[in-house]
Formats: sequence, structure tokens, C-alpha cells
Amino acid sequence: MYAEERQQVILERARARGRVDVTALADEFTVTTETIRRDLTILERHGVVRRVHGGAIPVERLGFEPALATREGVMTAEKTRIAKAALAELPEEGSILLDAGSTTARMADELPTDRELTVVTHSVNIALTLSTRPNLTIMLVGGRLRSRTLATVDAWALQALRETFVDVAFIATNGISAERGLTTPDSAEAMIKRAAVASSRRCVLLADHTKIGNDCFTRFAELKDIDTFITDDRVDRATINELAQAGPRIVIV
Repeated sequence: MYAEERQQVILERARARGRVDVTALADEFTVTTETIRRDLTILERHGVVRRVHGGAIPVERLGFEPALATREGVMTAEKTRIAKAALAELPEEGSILLDAGSTTARMADELPTDRELTVVTHSVNIALTLSTRPNLTIMLVGGRLRSRTLATVDAWALQALRETFVDVAFIATNGISAERGLTTPDSAEAMIKRAAVASSRRCVLLADHTKIGNDCFTRFAELKDIDTFITDDRVDRATINELAQAGPRIVIV
């Protein structure tokens, strides 16, 4: 087993059990405890676990949310493939909503220059990325700015989205499961995401495989609220079937 594969399994164990133990993992994988400690250090640098005495805990169990800069450096190839596949869901003209998130930010980089679109977003970094594009009208939703995600939240943002209707919303999530739907660590962002989903005629979820089976603090949507879910090819077929039965069309890239 390659180190990257072992680290992915360790992360899955941590999320399923709430904690992993260095000695137990070393025995399970027949490697040294130092090898496991290096694995946990790498996972911590990626912002998905926190080291504790004798092991590690997934960040979701701590109510911890990795900063945007940290998330942008993780799963970059997968996020780029997902973002490019999402372009097929764009209307020829009209309005879209780009939710705050590292994968939706990657989609902003990929938006075509040959069609007129109105782009609604509560993400400051997405708005800045698109601000020089003459073919796009950018509607930046105001509100309290969360420094961790560079997203606006609270009453001002909520009021604007309640009065907004777009053709397609492209949504990001921290967690997705058939049992609990779409979840995120922060309740203020959950309210905005919920309003973003409700504002759209069609909703497209963009999330890599590390978000699947991961449950965070607050639910903002059910799977039946999602029309299309675009993810990468590192998801097993049984999980894909389970998610598809809950409602969305699933696109694997």
C-alpha cells in the first residue's frame, strides 16, 4: 500500500470512529509507529485531522473548520476536474450562484469568456477573481465577513438571497452522506447555503471524495434538494449507488 492510500484509509478510520490510535494503526498496517506519526502529521498539514496524545481526531469532531487557504491546497487535481465538468451545467445565458468554497472558487477560474452571465456570490475571493471579466455581471452579497472562509453571512446576506432567483446554483459542502445530507461546521454559513439552494431553479453540488461520508455540525440541505452531484472517481460504487438513490444525478470525473 502506498503512503497516500494508507493516509486515506487512516482518515476514513478517524471519521468513522471519531479517533485513531498510533499503536493500533501501526499493528493494522504492519508499519512502525513512526511511519504512522508521519502519516498523521501529513494529514494534519492538510487540515483534516488534529494530532492528540497517542493518535488523532478528525477536525469535524472538534468543530474545527480548516481555513480557505488550507482547503485550496488539498485535492487540487480532483477539484480542477470537478470544476471543469461543472461547466457543462452552465446556462447559455442568465444567472448563476457560486457558493463559497474551494471547489466553487476553482470553477470561477474556469468560467468561459464567451457568454453573458450574472454571477451571484457571497464569496469575496470569487467576486475578486471575476471582477475583471467584462462578460460577467457580478452581484456580491453583503453581510458579516467570516475571515476563515472569506464568505459573507448573517441577516444582510440572508435577506439578499431570499429575494434572489438564479437559474443554477453551484454549491460546496464540508460533508455529505445519505443519512444526514449536506453539512457544514458553521451554523451562520449553513443558513446562507440553505438560502442559496432555495434561490435556484437547479442545484449542482461540487465536492471531492473526501467530503463523502463526512458529517459536520449543521445540515443545510437534503440530497433530494440536489439535482446533480459532481465528484471525482475515488468513490466506491456502493456509496455512489446509495447517494444516487437519495435523489441526485451523479457525475463522476
